[in-house]
Amino acid sequence: MPPLMLFDLDNTLVNRNQAFQGWALRFLTDRSLPPADLPWLTTLDCGGYLDRQTLLRAAIDRYGLFERLEALLEEYRDTVTALIHCPPAHLEALRDARAAGWILGIVSNGATEHQQAKIERTGLAALVDGWVISEEANCAKPDPRIFQLAAERCGIATGTSWIDTAWMVGDHAPADIAGATVVGMRSAWLDHGRAWPEIDYAPTLIAGALPEAVAAILAAPRTAEGYASADSVVIG
Repeated sequence: MPPLMLFDLDNTLVNRNQAFQGWALRFLTDRSLPPADLPWLTTLDCGGYLDRQTLLRAAIDRYGLFERLEALLEEYRDTVTALIHCPPAHLEALRDARAAGWILGIVSNGATEHQQAKIERTGLAALVDGWVISEEANCAKPDPRIFQLAAERCGIATGTSWIDTAWMVGDHAPADIAGATVVGMRSAWLDHGRAWPEIDYAPTLIAGALPEAVAAILAAPRTAEGYASADSVVIG
């Protein structure tokens, strides 16, 4: 069975936080609101884990806006999608993994239309074998079902052995790494300069950037038997 490498989308494959800041600055500028409020919006965003409607309702209340929530949501999605970016080094890392014989997939929490637009706009659709988005799947990370569904959409027969050569790469501990842990997959956590935050579980590898994580996975033993230690291996 070919080995499987699954990836989170936002802040793993694509720079979602950068796109959010671009939207937030445009939101403030277009309405003649204080640019100094950018940190307020960024903090409230919680790296994308606050519901968009809640964030925009809070902005409406803070600034006394007389705009429809639906219109603001549409503006947000269009702007973030237009600003989303997948670094060339990330695309090259995926090409390297594919050339090495790996099956590639994306597992993303979020709204189907918005997340799929990101996948298609950045060229990721042509580089992976399949993807699953929580809204359309009716389950979300860390639910084990979403990882199994992703594997199936990538053409993997999900019997008892599919996890033996599978990896999950992501930046969010409770969704990506906890999810991989409960499924039984190995995992690589992108620290983005942060310390590992959990005590009950840990990733197999910790890397500063996606290309480093992919390179380490390609160099690792194909099965989990090569990892005898419970401690994470830090790359870079």
